Amino acid sequence: MKLERLTNNKIKIFLTFDDLFDRGITIEDIKANSLKVHKLFQEMVEEACEEMNFKMSGSIAVEIFSLQAQGLIIVVSKDEEDSLTEEDEYLDLEVRIGEHPYILYMFADIEAVIQLAYCIKHMDVCITLYEFEGQYYFLIEKVSKESYDTIISLAAEYGYVSTLTIYRLKEYGNCIIPENAHLILTKYFSK
Repeated sequence: MKLERLTNNKIKIFLTFDDLFDRGITIEDIKANSLKVHKLFQEMVEEACEEMNFKMSGSIAVEIFSLQAQGLIIVVSKDEEDSLTEEDEYLDLEVRIGEHPYILYMFADIEAVIQLAYCIKHMDVCITLYEFEGQYYFLIEKVSKESYDTIISLAAEYGYVSTLTIYRLKEYGNCIIPENAHLILTKYFSK
């Protein structure tokens, strides 16, 4: 579980699917919105809030975003206007679940990116190459169900799952190759 404070009233929790499986939760459990999942999320949010010194009282919104083959991002935010006394404390969770139809991997150097490009050059996917804060990112989109597991396995050999949001990457990152990055890299760089 990785934690990041976004603002005074908002924190981000990143959970890999391994973290969820270790806690006995599957994606199907989350989509079913069961009491077991609510209790687990409440425990995780309380644990994260305690670690981040984030006072959890009043109206709390919990947004859950599924990142394909990577895990979940949970954004916890509280209402700024909640000024409650100790006696009036309560917890009101609002849970929303969304999915992101992309895969985002991070690489320490361009050599790893080129090696992965050679492994997937014959696959029909849309890949954009970004650079952000000294790291390289492959944004992989339009992956067929047949190629999905293969691409995830290969990307994991050369890079790491990124918890960076696509919006931040597009806003602050440098787009090096806007489309077909794997084909362009294999055309200009030898193995």
